[in-house]
Amino acid sequence: MMARVAAALVSGLLFGLGLAVSQMVNPAKVLGFLDIAGPWDPSLALVLAAAAGVALIGYRAVLSRPKPALAPAFSLAQETGIDAKLVIGAALFGIGWGLAGLDPGPAFASLVFGQSESLFFLGTMGLGLHLARRMN
Repeated sequence: MMARVAAALVSGLLFGLGLAVSQMVNPAKVLGFLDIAGPWDPSLALVLAAAAGVALIGYRAVLSRPKPALAPAFSLAQETGIDAKLVIGAALFGIGWGLAGLDPGPAFASLVFGQSESLFFLGTMGLGLHLARRMN
């Protein structure tokens, strides 16, 4: 159990460091990347490409094993189809990302830098999650 907690902590810290180094915690940088009609900043495309490459290699390496190192079995998504809930959720995520320049990971990581807009973002995100649970 302690090894799983330590692995999660190290993974989270490494992920947060990567977000900070790549400037994904900077809403202005993200909005500059998303604004393809204005003064577009393509530098985050390299971050996304590197992340996809690392994920591809990591998934291939890990899923070639019979089981995870710190769990009894893999826990993979069972649903593989595209339905209305997925499309609506992805659209809401994209709209929120485009409006705020933040998504949940960078918002949490940016708290280290004292970005007050992240507190508002995370608060409203929590409210949205609460409302979504009540609607189901």
